[in-house]
Amino acid sequence: MSFSRATLGADALASVVVFLVALPLCMGIAIASGFPPAAGLISGIIGGIVVGSLQGAPLQVSGPAAGLTVLMFDLVRTHGIGRVGVIVAIAGVMQMGLSLIRAGRWFRAVSPAVIRGMLSGIGVLILASQFHVMVDDKPRHNGVQNLLSIPESILKGITPMAETTHREAAAIGILTIALIIAWSWLGTGRLKLVPPALIAVTVATLVCIGLDLPVLRVKVPDSLLGAIQLPTGAAILEMLKQPSTYSSAAATAVIASAETLLCAGAVDQMHDGPRTDYNRELLAQGLGNTLCGVVGALPMTGVIVRSSANVQAGGKTRLSSILHGFWLIVMVSALPFLLQRVPVAGLAAVLVLTGYKLIDVKWVREMAKRSKSEVFIFAVTLCGIVATDLLKGVMLGVAAAAAKLVWTFSRVDARITHEEDGSTKVRLRGAATFLNLPRLAEILEALPTDRKVTLDVWGLIYADHAAHDLIKNWEAQRAARGTTSDIPWKELDRTAGAGEGARGKAPFQTMAPPPGAADASGAHPKSTTTPPEPAVSAAHSP
Repeated sequence: MSFSRATLGADALASVVVFLVALPLCMGIAIASGFPPAAGLISGIIGGIVVGSLQGAPLQVSGPAAGLTVLMFDLVRTHGIGRVGVIVAIAGVMQMGLSLIRAGRWFRAVSPAVIRGMLSGIGVLILASQFHVMVDDKPRHNGVQNLLSIPESILKGITPMAETTHREAAAIGILTIALIIAWSWLGTGRLKLVPPALIAVTVATLVCIGLDLPVLRVKVPDSLLGAIQLPTGAAILEMLKQPSTYSSAAATAVIASAETLLCAGAVDQMHDGPRTDYNRELLAQGLGNTLCGVVGALPMTGVIVRSSANVQAGGKTRLSSILHGFWLIVMVSALPFLLQRVPVAGLAAVLVLTGYKLIDVKWVREMAKRSKSEVFIFAVTLCGIVATDLLKGVMLGVAAAAAKLVWTFSRVDARITHEEDGSTKVRLRGAATFLNLPRLAEILEALPTDRKVTLDVWGLIYADHAAHDLIKNWEAQRAARGTTSDIPWKELDRTAGAGEGARGKAPFQTMAPPPGAADASGAHPKSTTTPPEPAVSAAHSP
């Protein structure tokens, strides 16, 4: 949707709301990633002005995201901020390359269990690492150590210790979390538009100033240009020679692209305006991340909390995202002394709560009632991320999802009932393929030879040519003995195109069963056509 006078007012108001949401998150995510707070603000500015001007998702807002926090922290610790900029820039170039080959839609073809496991794993790592920062302590070297040392940080937060600020910082962190929760519950009407995180951080800052608490404060340079860290020529050459640079860039590009496009799909469901152009969005994100890498800022993605705030505040066009970037420039340029008074513990508390919200316990409970295998994939992804790193954890989840697919397509079972009229009914379910041909043959050959046999194939999700030929030969053998068999060839062909060559049906064609038809369990299914998976929404990701 293009800009117009009719939408200018709504976009301007929405941009202010998005700015207020983005301000604490940009700084907090930067600190959690091992970057200076100003690097997060610069990323937010580029995400608003540059990406906002070109993006394919008109109401999506881009900026630093919690989904890349863990990966960036590890890269900063390994290479240093200046060298990480090279990795981020290469990741941006990769994203632009993916958009040119129109790969945007493929990032949607990821198991929802893997995506939710990834977000929950990130949530666990953010919560565990920022818990220590919330008491003015340093995060440990990996996720497992951060989790195991949480009791130590709790003890520091409640025990008086000379020459430390752990107790004061812990009090500020608890106050921040309590205010966020209280405002979320008590805010009504137009007050709902005021971000709880901003209210909490503002009050925490005023308390620190009023009581003159000696806690750690945010370090922001007096000039925005002073925060820009251009990679040196030597650093660029050194990084380009290392193979790990390209694998790290690929991981950054894939995770950023997946989070962006999943977020875009979720935002599309929130409004009735133009739909997302996924390849254009990927191109805009790639350009934005290339610029972020050049100036030493954080990488960015499309972010759901800022995007949903934009929609809820009445944003109509991409102008709201662009304007929020300008408001960030004004704040950093004109009022840096205000940001320098913000307690680090308050921003860490915001991220502790953000990490908690990313852990999707509700989805696990609901999915456990429907599919234990999906919960297993979720758990593999989450545990893999916490125990190793983000990329390995996601790959483990993808491998688990692939294994589930192979398992699903390698099982066939039957429910055999002997009818009162002297016939036998066999309800097949699962997938009849060459992988389980011995099992299918065993089922068929064990059937009585002196009774009429009727096959019910509505429970089959797929049947290949090998299974088709086996059933055909089995029917012929029974006919040679004078035994009657009732094989629903038309339905068998439609089940998954098994008879494409013989009957001219398109493969994988499905058809709803006739009224009254029962599936393999005896229940009456609605249709054999599988509905599309709902779009995954990272509803708690900032």
